Amino acid sequence: MGNSFEKFRKNDVYLIVILIVIGIAGLILMQAVKKQGGTVVVKVDGKVYKELKLSENQTVEIVNDKGNKNILEIKDGKVDMTYADCNNQVCVNHKKIMYNGETIICMPNDVIVEIHSDDDSNVDAVAR
Repeated sequence: MGNSFEKFRKNDVYLIVILIVIGIAGLILMQAVKKQGGTVVVKVDGKVYKELKLSENQTVEIVNDKGNKNILEIKDGKVDMTYADCNNQVCVNHKKIMYNGETIICMPNDVIVEIHSDDDSNVDAVAR
């Protein structure tokens, strides 16, 4: 009975190691499949405000109908909200975005920044 218990524990360890390796491989694959976007779409009050190229370094001032201001910076293929005159600053503290489908949202100023792929396909990269 001692041998079967030791064998059971050894097999459990093997199973756990295999599952960990599969999980890590899956994460690596998901990162490799992510597509870098090509277009930055800025929406204010639900309407398209500007469409910008992710490949062109630029700083854009965004002003809504109420006069609230945000400043968006595109640099080295990454988008960052560098300024917002709102109180909570969630959008300013958000990480830089660059992949298709990522967003930065400033709720108080009703500004949404989205990354879109230049690929015409609407199929998610992971679903392919």
